[in-house]
Amino acid sequence: MIFHSAFENNYLWLPLVGLVVGLIGTLIGGGGGGFFFIPVLTLLFGVPAHVAVTTSLAATLPICLIGSIGYYRNGHVSVRLGMLMSAAGIFGALGGASFISLITHQQLIILYGSFAVLLALYMLRSIWQSKRDRANGIENVEDTRFKKVVKGTLFGFLAGVITSTSGATGATQVQAGLFAMRIPLKVVIGTSLMVVMANTISSLGAHFLVGKIDLTLIYFLTAGTVIGSLLGPKLLKDVKLERIDGPIRLWYAFGMILFGIVMIISAFV
Repeated sequence: MIFHSAFENNYLWLPLVGLVVGLIGTLIGGGGGGFFFIPVLTLLFGVPAHVAVTTSLAATLPICLIGSIGYYRNGHVSVRLGMLMSAAGIFGALGGASFISLITHQQLIILYGSFAVLLALYMLRSIWQSKRDRANGIENVEDTRFKKVVKGTLFGFLAGVITSTSGATGATQVQAGLFAMRIPLKVVIGTSLMVVMANTISSLGAHFLVGKIDLTLIYFLTAGTVIGSLLGPKLLKDVKLERIDGPIRLWYAFGMILFGIVMIISAFV
């Protein structure tokens, strides 16, 4: 169902939220900053979880579209691998959109919060393993083509499910799979943007049929993400991402844990 909610004064803060998240998404790749849309919309603006999911998906699109084009021009997108993961993600997204209509608002909040904590713990584990490998002098050697197909299909499908059911971008699953294949950092970011864009479009299409879409929220929030995704590449043009990638992912993981705990607690209040 598509509708326009009544304007509220606090909606004027939404473009600023979108701007900040757009910058974050550009920095860490895959539109990952869109993860924060759900807790912000539900906890600070009182938006129902099911509506917040579709709003998050729509507002994340500019980040993925603009970012993926920029990385592709610089040769940092693995098109074949991206297409494989995108295809798997479409099936996951369609299935997830049907599942979300079967659970309640409280169940969705608890599910989302729990998933956030588990993902954050997985990210922390990955960070620790990377540091251990570097300490042991292990170099990054990319997987064989067969392993890439298997991992790409698995992580792509999982990302599609997560994107559709939670409104998160699925970037973490995509990037986790790409890192597992030992793909270079910039290619990970560029390819994840491409995959997440495909997942987001598929999920939005499914939600047009079975979900609730508030165009008023989308207008305000998307206005900010467009600006943020345009400014991000310019601000980071001369920044070497390899030097700041580790700390950003570490604090991002801690932020996910905090948001996840708050979401779970709020479901019982």
